[in-house]
Amino acid sequence: MSLDVFLSHSHVDKVFADAICHRLEAADIRCWVAPRDIRPSEDWAEAIINAMDQARMLVLIFSASSNSSPQVRREVERAVNKGLMVLPFRIENVPLSKSLEYFISTQHWLDAITGDLEDHLTQLCSSVAMLLERLPPAAASPQPGAPPAFGTQPSAANAPPQGMPAAAITPAIAPAVLAAIEQALAQELGPIARHLVRRALLAAPSRQQLVAALALEIDDSAERQRFVARCHAAG
Repeated sequence: MSLDVFLSHSHVDKVFADAICHRLEAADIRCWVAPRDIRPSEDWAEAIINAMDQARMLVLIFSASSNSSPQVRREVERAVNKGLMVLPFRIENVPLSKSLEYFISTQHWLDAITGDLEDHLTQLCSSVAMLLERLPPAAASPQPGAPPAFGTQPSAANAPPQGMPAAAITPAIAPAVLAAIEQALAQELGPIARHLVRRALLAAPSRQQLVAALALEIDDSAERQRFVARCHAAG
């Protein structure tokens, strides 16, 4: 199932996230919001990445809490990296942190600092609907275990040898080295590193290819260099 909006917010602002989600979905705008849409036992970081893969835009609930939240910063970073439109909805008048300014300083803002929140929610709903009309539809992601879409065939380069399950194909990277790479990436991107490493392993069979692919996930050049240096130091 494709999604329209990924709602990014600090847990402190959950009441605002719930109100926005309710208003948008009442207008048939499909939303993804944590923790509501994370299934029990599902990996949190993987759920976020999967949701962004299906969403068409990100609405950021901007406050003092989200402004200083590493998790929110990573969500905005990933959204920009994936080419999603970002629409900030400001509920508190605080200066934009440098880490967020890098990604959203030129974006159009919607302010809900003063006045009637109901009016602001109506304006947000109208703005989101208008922006979605201009955006291409998101491709629905297949459900786990679902057959490929009609007319498509698995890539021969990625398919396991006949008679051998995909789970049996493992890269020639020592477990200790792989763990060190994941830890190095987590120091820059947080818990989402685990999912990014597992995904990159499917197309990066060697250590060098894996590090190169993961480095592309880091937008900040200094952080990218630190990550590569840590990987080299790990052997």
